[in-house]
Amino acid sequence: MATDPAVREELVATVRRFVEKDVVPVASDLEHADEYPESIVATMRDLGLFGVTIPEEYDGLGLDLLTYCGVIEELSAGWMTLSGVLNTHVMCANLLKQSGTDAQKKALLPRLASGEIRGALSLSEPDAGSDTSALRCKATRDGDEYVVNGTKTWVTNGQRAGLVALAARTDEGITCFMVEKDPGAETFGGISVSKNIGKLGYKGIETVEMAWDGHRIPATCVLGGEAGLGRGQHFILSALEVGRINIAARAVGVGRAAFEAAIRYAQQRQTFGKPIAQHQAIQTKLADMGTQLQAARLLTQHAAERKDRGERCDVEAGMAKLFASEAAFEIATEAMRIHGGVGYTTELPVERYYRDAPLMIIGEGTNEIQRLVIARGLLSRYAIDD
Repeated sequence: MATDPAVREELVATVRRFVEKDVVPVASDLEHADEYPESIVATMRDLGLFGVTIPEEYDGLGLDLLTYCGVIEELSAGWMTLSGVLNTHVMCANLLKQSGTDAQKKALLPRLASGEIRGALSLSEPDAGSDTSALRCKATRDGDEYVVNGTKTWVTNGQRAGLVALAARTDEGITCFMVEKDPGAETFGGISVSKNIGKLGYKGIETVEMAWDGHRIPATCVLGGEAGLGRGQHFILSALEVGRINIAARAVGVGRAAFEAAIRYAQQRQTFGKPIAQHQAIQTKLADMGTQLQAARLLTQHAAERKDRGERCDVEAGMAKLFASEAAFEIATEAMRIHGGVGYTTELPVERYYRDAPLMIIGEGTNEIQRLVIARGLLSRYAIDD
């Protein structure tokens, strides 16, 4: 069901005020220190953001994906890291919402909605990122339990998560498990969590390697119950549609922040006796940046609206992710060029936008993969009968 536009506008405005007041003043310091924003995340929980797309019957806000995209844009414009904390959690909740049994939903969704536990995805492996069919992590049945062995990487929220969506091979094929763990524990019954993986940008968030060494989980953890055995890849690929729309919304947020920084600076910085915004070369850049930003936002909203209506949106989500991420990187690059030397320093957040933007190009499936997804989808839709 679509969210009332007035409700959407009110929530997005609330998040914008929160970002301006509590995030923007401290984001650069936290990011450069690579420090997890505990107090900011606590406020996000108080605002109900961890339950934004979880139905009201499970104590969530029950809002649509279009509203969620607005929230993500605001968070990303302030500090892209915050959208990562939320997105992984929401994808975990969406897996439950779409494919969980009634018992799994009743037991876990209210706790996710309140932020009592936060979700993580343990999907990618050192040799299996976008190629989900190459997973090696194995779950072996042993009576009423499964024994899990394997290594996962790029696990966002991995240490602080209380619920982990795990993709592993069973005799039936790739299966998704919903595994509870002790939040904050570096080791937990055969699960060990490494220290943060160092990154170019996207700092202040835990991105870890997660090793599963003989960890035992009840058979009731299989997403969708016994009927879900071997269907994990289908469940996960469906959830990735939302993940790609989220990445597009993140890119719009980062692109917006970079564009607004550039257009403000261009009106303040003077050369040859006038603001650089009056130079035609700068005006051309600003025109292109503004156009790319608006196009990215509209593509993202279109994909979100299709998903909300229950329509297939693999092509639309891929297009939004592809275009918005490339646009964000180009806008961030142009923003740095407009700022000149000062844009290369750590005194302004422009260099942060420049370092954060590439994540959207490779996150939730690289853009090379997106082009294949889009092309195959288009060929299917426009197939010519022989």
